[in-house]
Amino acid sequence: MHEERDELTGGSGVRLAVRTAGEADAPPIVLLHGWAQSGAVFAHQLASPLARRFRLVAPDLRGHGASAAPADGYDDVAEWAADVRAALDYAGRPAVLLGWSYGGLVVTDYLREFGTDGLAGIVLVGAITEIGRGHRGGQVGPAMRGALPDALSADPEVAAAALRSFVTGMTPQTGVKTAPGTAAGGSRPRFASRPTSMTQALLDEALRVPAFVRAALFRRDVASAEVLAAVDVPTLIVQGRADAVVEQSAAAFAAETIPGARLHLMDGVGHLPFLERAAEFDELLDGFATECFAAQRFAARSAEVARPDETAQSAEHAGQHHAGGVR
Repeated sequence: MHEERDELTGGSGVRLAVRTAGEADAPPIVLLHGWAQSGAVFAHQLASPLARRFRLVAPDLRGHGASAAPADGYDDVAEWAADVRAALDYAGRPAVLLGWSYGGLVVTDYLREFGTDGLAGIVLVGAITEIGRGHRGGQVGPAMRGALPDALSADPEVAAAALRSFVTGMTPQTGVKTAPGTAAGGSRPRFASRPTSMTQALLDEALRVPAFVRAALFRRDVASAEVLAAVDVPTLIVQGRADAVVEQSAAAFAAETIPGARLHLMDGVGHLPFLERAAEFDELLDGFATECFAAQRFAARSAEVARPDETAQSAEHAGQHHAGGVR
């Protein structure tokens, strides 16, 4: 399918760039990227068979990619929620909402403001749902910890070195045969020493994000247990066992807190399941989204069947009231 570009208006009038693929009337899936990236990270999905079955909408978050970078608002739940609401309105509701990495925190911003209104389902991929010291849903791994604080620096050379290390650490080292999720001689995955073409593209995107935006996204303290516990739509949590950016404990926290959530762990996969195992991930997302939209259609049909009974009962009640009034 051909990827198209467009723009929409988010919170406080911020201009948000968006990539789309698929028919306008197809069931929508909204894809939220992570910190210091853009909707370009979902290029494979936008060009995949998924776009023949669903309408895929991948906005660039405020301050990222081709979206506008306002001076402030990055610590404001309402602003993030309004951005997501705008993307959902653009895509069509109800939609499946997917958040990767920091995008998972943005999903919780929406939930905090609007609940699950307009959502058919939620997918969290290598995602944090909290941020700040001591929050289990925001636990990050060695690739993220090792890049801070230099990755937030306004000095381009300092930031570039840290971001290069960070994006390289998103995927386990290739060409080394190990047990799933382990290094050749230890308990942690090893990482490639230099960027591949994929990680170079990720680095280029990270360097496009202004330093003040990269830093602002970390100046938040958000707990989400109550918000996650109130989720009442199907939820799928996908986590690579070799993810060194977001700890498995963050995925476990979401899985334990969201009622009925499914946790899918992928052996030998790092922080980019939708790129590292694209076909497997796409099949997983396709199956889950299909279930979500089928459940929505069933609920809608059930509501329609119930309406005639409600109408008849109302008419009967009105008739009794009228008869009583005549007497």
